[in-house]
Amino acid sequence: MRRPVVALLALVLTTAAHQAHAGEAAPARAHVEKTFLIPAEEGYGVGECLSGGPSECGQVVANAWCESQGYASAVNYGVAAQDEYTGAIPAAPMPAPNAARPLRITCQD
Repeated sequence: MRRPVVALLALVLTTAAHQAHAGEAAPARAHVEKTFLIPAEEGYGVGECLSGGPSECGQVVANAWCESQGYASAVNYGVAAQDEYTGAIPAAPMPAPNAARPLRITCQD
């Protein structure tokens, strides 16, 4: 006889606690951004869209990439600057051509 009473009491307390929290606003989620670096020769043929500056093609590809990574949309995309990736400081004074630089996509929630 004791177990059903204890179970009922636990259910009542859980329901009361849930109702007490229902009126409270949920804490705001922090705005999250993440930047991905993709090799320029990744093999999918999207480099032309992402490296040519802002375009409809580039935005569609960048958004699709972000969605596949669990983010809502792309904030920014393009060719990564030399200081954005490891091994970017050239030994020779000539910078790497754009085709050799990785692509950058910044995603947001």
